[in-house]
Amino acid sequence: MKVAIAGGTGFIGRHLTQYYIQQKASVVVVARKKRKPDHPLVRYATWEELETSLLPLEGVDAIVNLAGETINQRWTAEAKARILQSRLDSVASVQSWIERMERKPVLINASGVAIYGTSDSETFIEESEWKKDDFLASVVDEWEMAAEHIPDTRVVLLRLGVVLGKDGGAFPKMIAPFKFGLGGRIGTGRQPLSWIHIDDLCRLIDFCIEHEEIEGPVNATTPMAVTNDAFGRAVSSKLKKPYLFPVPAFMMKMLFGEMSMLLLQGQKVFPSVAVKHNFHYLYPVIEMALEDLLADKK
Repeated sequence: MKVAIAGGTGFIGRHLTQYYIQQKASVVVVARKKRKPDHPLVRYATWEELETSLLPLEGVDAIVNLAGETINQRWTAEAKARILQSRLDSVASVQSWIERMERKPVLINASGVAIYGTSDSETFIEESEWKKDDFLASVVDEWEMAAEHIPDTRVVLLRLGVVLGKDGGAFPKMIAPFKFGLGGRIGTGRQPLSWIHIDDLCRLIDFCIEHEEIEGPVNATTPMAVTNDAFGRAVSSKLKKPYLFPVPAFMMKMLFGEMSMLLLQGQKVFPSVAVKHNFHYLYPVIEMALEDLLADKK
């Protein structure tokens, strides 16, 4: 297999590259700057290079598009515009590659569970209706619409939950207060956290590539979402630290502005497509994920 990973130098892209190296697959990492390959199965290409020559993508079976500006910044009007436009631009570039290819690869395009909006009580599956009543939901909606209309291409819209990995993403920041004995619920603590271990995410991406019947939205979460409070208690228990210091909602709003919704609100998302197709999770429950992520490995 040969896989291209657009935005492949980020947290998920790095893990996915290593996953395919272990699978003995060839990987083309598409990045802003040219890099020297550090493995014989990996080569790098730039977005600019691919505007004029698709030689690096010759023979690819799949394109995984993870590119887009981080949402972990204060949501000024300028930042909001960049967050949306970066995603639309990456899809436009990927579409131009595919349109110039004779053999069309499958496209796994990143998306997000934010499309469902937020709720403390509802459970969302891929067929659920959603309300575009907040910034992130509207961004993901436009992002998906841009990708799903690429002609003659099987497109999987990978609706990412919170991806847990010890070396990147949100997890190191989420557990930092607990390591110092300052852990506690955020806001009410009732907000759902829909999550997936990074290893399961890489396996799910590969699963979607291999299963040609899978198309459209796929929730990239485990079946077992947890509340913010349950997550915090599980982390405290694993680290053997106290769980005593709740963080009030107003403090989060003061610190992060509108972006505080990422911490104070959530959605319970069930991966019905993955479950229907018998995808096997290595880490289906949060305790199993924390056992791996917080283990003292030498």
